[in-house]
Amino acid sequence: MMRVVSLLAAATEMIAELGCVDQLVGCSHECDYPAEIRQLPVVSKTLIDTNTSSAEIDVQVKQAATICNVPQTNALAALSVYTIDAQLLQRLQPDVIVTQTQCDVCAVSQEDVELALQQTIGLRPRIVALAPYDLQDVWQNVLLIGEALEREALARSLVDGYQRRLTRLKEQTQLLVQQAGYKPRVAVLEWLDPLMGAGNWTPDLVGYAGGENLFGTSGAHSPWINWEEFAAADPDVIVLAPCGYTLERTQQDIPLLQQHPGWQNLQAVKQGRVYAIDGNAYINRSGPRLVESAELLARAIWGSQLNIDVIADAYQQITN
Repeated sequence: MMRVVSLLAAATEMIAELGCVDQLVGCSHECDYPAEIRQLPVVSKTLIDTNTSSAEIDVQVKQAATICNVPQTNALAALSVYTIDAQLLQRLQPDVIVTQTQCDVCAVSQEDVELALQQTIGLRPRIVALAPYDLQDVWQNVLLIGEALEREALARSLVDGYQRRLTRLKEQTQLLVQQAGYKPRVAVLEWLDPLMGAGNWTPDLVGYAGGENLFGTSGAHSPWINWEEFAAADPDVIVLAPCGYTLERTQQDIPLLQQHPGWQNLQAVKQGRVYAIDGNAYINRSGPRLVESAELLARAIWGSQLNIDVIADAYQQITN
C-alpha cells in the first residue's frame, strides 16, 4: 500500500473521495476534512500569525511574498509562509507527496520541491504538484491524483458526477435568469481589509449559480479592488468568503465593512442581499466541495426560488 503525504487541504479531500484515506500517513496544518484525517501527523505549520486583524495578516503575507523573491539555496527555506517538518517526513517515508504550485505567495516549482526533499531527507518520493487555476483544472487534479494512487477509473467517475451535478444546477439557474429577465450582478469578496475580489475558479462557480461575476476572472489570480470601484459597481448580491476563514471568523470582520461610510449606500446592503459563506471549507478550497460551493452561491443569489437543499450551516445572511 502506498504511503501518501498531502500538503494541501483540497488534495486531502480528493484522496478521501478516492477511498484512500487509509494510505495517508501525514497531512498539512490546514487539512481538516474529512474528520478521520485529523489524527494524522501534521508535517507543516504556518509562520503567519492568523490570530490578528485581516489588515495585519495581509501585511504579513505581502512581506512573505517579498521574501520569496530573494534567492535561496534551499527550496524549503523559500517557503516563508509555512515550514515543513523534514525530520517527520523522513520518519513517515512517503511514496507520494501531494503539494501545489498555484499560489503566488511562495509558489515553489515541482523540481525545487524534489531537490529540497532529496537534499534534506534523502528521499525520492513522487511529487504530485497541483496547479488549479479554474474549475476544469480542479477536476483535472482529481484525475491526476487518481492516476498517482492507481484509482483512475474511480477518479473519472467522480469527476463525471461533479460535472453532472453542476449541469443540473445550471439548468435550474438558467430558468430563474429567464424568469427574472436578467443575471444578478455578484461580488464575491475573498478578503475584506483590504478588499479583494475572487478569481481563479470562483467566476466559474458564479456562472453555474446564475450570476454575473463582477470582480475576478476565471483562471486568473484574485484582484485587489478599492472602495471606489466597489461602490461604482454597486452589486446586486455581495458574498463574503475570505480566504482561509471559517464562517465564524468572517463574522468577526463584518464590522470592518459596516463601518465604512459607503457600505450602507450599496444596493445589496439596502435590499438585504449580503451573505457570508465558509470560505475555508468551500469557496477557497480547490477540491470536491466546489460543487456545494456553487450551490451555496446559487442560494445566496436566488434565495428560496432555488429548489435544492444546501448546507445550512455553511452560509448566513448578513443583516445591518
